[in-house]
Amino acid sequence: MKTRSLGRLTAVAGAAVMCIGGLVAITATPAQAQERVVLSSGHTDAVDVHYEDGRLALKVHDDTVRPSVTRDPQDVTFQVLPQAAVEVPDLPEYAFLGPAGSTVWLLPMTQDPSLLWPGWNTTTLQSGLFQGDKVRLSLVDVVGPGRVSVFMTDPVGQPLVKFRSDDGLPDALDVPIGTHAHANWVFSALGSYTLTFRADAALSSGVAVSTGPVAYHFVVGDRPDPEPQVKLSIQGQQPAYAPGAAVTLTAVQTPATDLDRYRWFSKCPGATGYAAIPSEVSATYSFTATVKLDNCQYLVRLYRDGEVPVAESAPVTVNVEDADVPGSSQTIKVTIDEAQGALVLSVDPKDRTVNLPAATMSVAGDRWQSAGDLRPVTVTDTRPGEPGWNVAGQLSDFTAGDLRVSGKYLGWTPRVLGQADGQGVAAGAAVASGFSAGNGLAASSVLGSAPPGDGRGTARLGAGLTLELPTETVPGQYVATLTLTAI
Repeated sequence: MKTRSLGRLTAVAGAAVMCIGGLVAITATPAQAQERVVLSSGHTDAVDVHYEDGRLALKVHDDTVRPSVTRDPQDVTFQVLPQAAVEVPDLPEYAFLGPAGSTVWLLPMTQDPSLLWPGWNTTTLQSGLFQGDKVRLSLVDVVGPGRVSVFMTDPVGQPLVKFRSDDGLPDALDVPIGTHAHANWVFSALGSYTLTFRADAALSSGVAVSTGPVAYHFVVGDRPDPEPQVKLSIQGQQPAYAPGAAVTLTAVQTPATDLDRYRWFSKCPGATGYAAIPSEVSATYSFTATVKLDNCQYLVRLYRDGEVPVAESAPVTVNVEDADVPGSSQTIKVTIDEAQGALVLSVDPKDRTVNLPAATMSVAGDRWQSAGDLRPVTVTDTRPGEPGWNVAGQLSDFTAGDLRVSGKYLGWTPRVLGQADGQGVAAGAAVASGFSAGNGLAASSVLGSAPPGDGRGTARLGAGLTLELPTETVPGQYVATLTLTAI
């Protein structure tokens, strides 16, 4: 790749560009996101601070068109063109950008007509409106394949760092009213980035106002298809997990493609941004729930050609609790008669959640399918007289918020996983999914049994699970409760 020298660029950058005064025309804000506009060259106040109708807001002042317009950040993609590539100079003051000689992508502080020239702007705000005649602009989060730095240079070329993602966020900058400023924006890797900014201020009355977090989307290098042919979501997450439970998150493409390169990211409470999870590059990410992971968020990205992002999922939150886990946990009922010994039915409390893989379309295209295994069920019979026993299960409806799907669509093939010497435990009959006919596990179904005289001791039962859902099932994360009863 042919790159320019960052040292030569900063040598001519000069003092910070600061223009005082001037008003920007404000267009009506759309009620919802429109088709995203791509800005790749020309002047723009990327972070444009407004105060309207008692609310502080962040906009984008697009000066690349005539007349200029004000846009919502969610409607804009800022593109850092491939020709923005430069080499990090061999100067210690620029070491924060990366190793000397390495390539970064830079939008310079002084305008280059062939590149985008983004800045920030407070010229629309009235003097005397805010305490100190200033607002605080913060970069609160960066999600992307590399580091992001925003810095100015002084008259002799020394960097004045304003925002930097790799040494802890948020970074805050007090911006006086009437400011129009530009800086060097540097990205360390190709790909898609989301920069989250926030503006805060105190009105002259003392009332605090804030924009809240506002996402800005940047693409460094060539853009992926403007209309991605695949959307990405995460499935398999349960409403809550007990410590020690297995968590399996699965990335699902809609529609499915041949792309199979993923990258998983996490952000736990107290973290300043999402961090890539090392070595997790497949469609499935599995780990063990711990109390420390409570309220951690996870997202996944899909890539093509190694580093070109194609799609990004919405984040999901994992909740870890000490209490019994609701949802798809196995609900156990136990009957104990002290005078007559006991028939005890149990499931390991650390292994009582069934995580079925994300459903896929059948070859015939007539149903959604998924399969998995019931967690092991232990039956211990210490009753005198050896009356025998029977364990049956019945499934509730699957629910996803207000959505509901009958439990009949789940079937099973029971198995005897182990039994004591002399026991005569038998697996129950296979129950087909009720997709075509029948009630599946919505009706009470035998998991296993032992005849009189052959039930005393401990046995372990399991089952293979088969789920078949109609194609019109509304997408979502569905959970159901299987109630097991021993008699």
